[in-house]
Amino acid sequence: MSSNLSKVLESQRQAFNQAPNSAWSERKAKLKKLGEVIKTHEAEFQKTISEDFGNRAYVETTLAETMVIQGGISHALKHTPKWMRTRSAPTAMQYKPGSNKVVPQPLGVIGIISPWNYPLQLAVMPLIGALGAGNRVMIKPSEYTPKFSDLLKEVLGKVFSDDEVHVAVGGVKVAQEFSSLPFDHLIFTGSTNVGRIVAQAAAKNLTPVTLELGGKSPTIIDDSADMATAVARITNGKLLNAGQTCVAPDYVLMPSAKIDAFSDAMIEQAETFYPKFAGNDDYTSIIADNHYARLQTLLEDAENKGARIRTAGDDDKQQLAKERRVPLTIVTDTTPDMKIMQEEIFGPLLPVVASENLDDALDYVQKRERPLALYWFGKDKRKQQKVLTQSISGGVSVNDVAWHVIQEDIPFGGVGPSGMGAYHGEDGFKTFSHMKGVFFQSKFSAGKMLHPPYGPKTEKLLNMMKKMI
Repeated sequence: MSSNLSKVLESQRQAFNQAPNSAWSERKAKLKKLGEVIKTHEAEFQKTISEDFGNRAYVETTLAETMVIQGGISHALKHTPKWMRTRSAPTAMQYKPGSNKVVPQPLGVIGIISPWNYPLQLAVMPLIGALGAGNRVMIKPSEYTPKFSDLLKEVLGKVFSDDEVHVAVGGVKVAQEFSSLPFDHLIFTGSTNVGRIVAQAAAKNLTPVTLELGGKSPTIIDDSADMATAVARITNGKLLNAGQTCVAPDYVLMPSAKIDAFSDAMIEQAETFYPKFAGNDDYTSIIADNHYARLQTLLEDAENKGARIRTAGDDDKQQLAKERRVPLTIVTDTTPDMKIMQEEIFGPLLPVVASENLDDALDYVQKRERPLALYWFGKDKRKQQKVLTQSISGGVSVNDVAWHVIQEDIPFGGVGPSGMGAYHGEDGFKTFSHMKGVFFQSKFSAGKMLHPPYGPKTEKLLNMMKKMI
């Protein structure tokens, strides 16, 4: 274990123990400093993230990262004082005149392991919840975005001492050491496979974890859907960050008779959004050569097994490869043995699966691992309700893609292989807090009548209490 990481953890724990329940004024000051420093350095974050990717549209960094963060901070500033309050809880009749209260208190030191795809948002959004709950924080950003990681360390170091917020930069070995630290809570965002490794490392310390993973998020298109609207929104959601989004639509379920028209419309819409893909500052590159190669392998495997491939645009293939740009690619005539139908895609490839009715679509989804997100397009309220009640996923957006993720008043999290636990808004505050239950005994309590030695009076009191249950 890195002596430096251990020392930072120990210094944060000592600082926390000296003031284990900071006042709202202190938490408020930290949240405001965080918001201001992110705002001040927004242009630098846009530049460094783009450099790490090869190209990342500045608008996407603003839309999906800095704006989401500022919204999260504003929400926390408005509501955290209420969340912090000790609250009364009901007391069962048989235990009165005693009373119950719930006392929120910080956990201590929170570890955050953040990914490369939205490196700023997915490092800072958990940080907002952790600081609002009164904790100290250590962050390990991804080694795939080294320039961003260095900038994040520099920027946060301007407003926080090392025993308040520490950013640990480095590669896989640092990440392994980081996940082995005995944090009071650890949140990891990334792949399911790495999530299993992180959970195993944390378990050795009995460190509770929040895992925000991924999976194959389905999109179900109902006959009642406005197809033009659905196509535009699915295309936008799939191509945001070039599909490198944990909640991107992974595949589409729809009747076979409509697949060709849908595929053509998707390609046309993609070419409207991006008249060219190579050299387009609005279109994001794939993060690294190995990820680019992985996407090409998925396509080759699908084509070799009989899939039909349709690609948007007519850009030079060599130039696309040089820039690691992958246009929207629709994959039809899919079969379950194709790797593209087995692995999370995490790129702008979109398989379309024939599903003749809603029951078939739900059956397809239910037989597979529970996804992080599910999308349904349609106007039929009865079918919409059936989807919501008979499918299990981390979250849902109806008639759009991914918008549920940035709502501060609902939880964001996975279920089963797509994750455990949730954060954002009040759910983030609760995740990084211990909601301590406290019972206050009354001086008028008859509890002493339950003390031994037991006798007829004890039996009489027990019978009275049973009747109150």
